Amino acid sequence: QVQLVESGGGLVQAGGSLRLSCVASGRTFSIYTMGWFRQAPGKEREFVAAIRWSGGRTYYADSVKGRFTLSRDNAKNTVNLQMNILKPGDTAVYYCAAATTPIVQALHPSQYNYWGQGTQVTVSS
Repeated sequence: QVQLVESGGGLVQAGGSLRLSCVASGRTFSIYTMGWFRQAPGKEREFVAAIRWSGGRTYYADSVKGRFTLSRDNAKNTVNLQMNILKPGDTAVYYCAAATTPIVQALHPSQYNYWGQGTQVTVSS
């Protein structure tokens, strides 16, 4: 089992920044990819960014490329999502997820088997 705890959400004005963190515990040695997804009211959960636990290769949704940066600290079992130039369209509940299956590009929620509880990000115009 892997447990994930997110932190760092909040309310920010458009153009501002927030940093989300996700701490993993438990069988962290089994993690292959860590990802962030978001879900706005009435919408499906969508991919935001992912990082390979070993090697650090990153993947981003087109909507966040150039604005969001995902990094990892393996020693602390933590991934951090730095979100800059936030827009009202970024408003959603953000979820951290872990995939233990060695998928080359884990970009879909169904490819992840562990999830955090979610943290609210609200961007005002």
